[in-house]
Amino acid sequence: MKAFIVKNYGKKEKLHLTDWAEPTLNNNDVLVQVHSAGVNSLDLLIKNGEFKLFLPYKPPFVNGHDVAGVITKIGSDVSMFKVGDKVYSRPSDYRIGTFAEYVAIDENDVALKPKNLSMEEAGSIPLVGLTAWQALIEVGKINRGQKVFIQAGSGGVGTFAIQLAKYLGAFVATTTSTKNMELVKSLGADLIIDYKTEDFETKLKDYDLVLHSNKDPKTLEKSFRVLKSGGQLISLVGPPTPEFATEIGLPLYLKLVTKLISMGAKNKAKKKNISFKFLFMRAEGKQLGQITQLIEAGVIKPVIDKVFPFEQTNEALTYVETGRSKGKVVVKVK
Repeated sequence: MKAFIVKNYGKKEKLHLTDWAEPTLNNNDVLVQVHSAGVNSLDLLIKNGEFKLFLPYKPPFVNGHDVAGVITKIGSDVSMFKVGDKVYSRPSDYRIGTFAEYVAIDENDVALKPKNLSMEEAGSIPLVGLTAWQALIEVGKINRGQKVFIQAGSGGVGTFAIQLAKYLGAFVATTTSTKNMELVKSLGADLIIDYKTEDFETKLKDYDLVLHSNKDPKTLEKSFRVLKSGGQLISLVGPPTPEFATEIGLPLYLKLVTKLISMGAKNKAKKKNISFKFLFMRAEGKQLGQITQLIEAGVIKPVIDKVFPFEQTNEALTYVETGRSKGKVVVKVK
């Protein structure tokens, strides 16, 4: 099969289109013929080597974390799916590889594709959908009437999280640029802040939850200040915490590293009686199944900026790297 692989780590490195062995199936795996693959910032971070301390993939390997496609084979113990099922997934860590014609995925990480979405639309959902679900429902436990601040509302996670937070009954504030204000308003944002001309700290007060996705240290500090006592800051960009290190089974020395680098944020949170958590989403087919129900009910709609042909996967990554995409970028494989 054809696949885009990481030959060497590095920011200047491109993915290489090459002939690659078709994945072999474990007993609980399904083989998915890839129709589309969402493109994420995580794909860039993995390629650049910025995550190799925590996810030490050994090059060469196939990149890509989102998929929608059709099951063509199943393992001997698979019970939830059959050949011919149209599915989507965010494969678990160390099982990634959706920038390819086929990918093998544990059935527990797979869900049936929403019937009302195209393959390209479905391929845009898993990673950002699961991130928003785990942040707002699993960790945040958002209740009706609470105030939620979602940073970068027009991005991949932001466009999904705004819709989910509104479904949960929250009042939603977000940041975006002037040109994307109508987009985030149409998704349900109640208070929209132009990050180029306005300071969110002067507009927000006593929020219950901040979904933090901006790497600027000043943004993290401001985010603490807009939360009320007992509020939650859930960060998608770090610093990673010892709890995260324990969750993914990192060795002791890396737990110590995360303790050191998160100490400042943890201390600030403690002083203000705020919960600070670093969220690195995990694959979860059952949650994706619940997301399917919301999409089929019309509660959440995908937002796609561009669809690139498979051969232009590197161009798709470059476009995502600009940080200007509205919603998601997708590669059409089949």
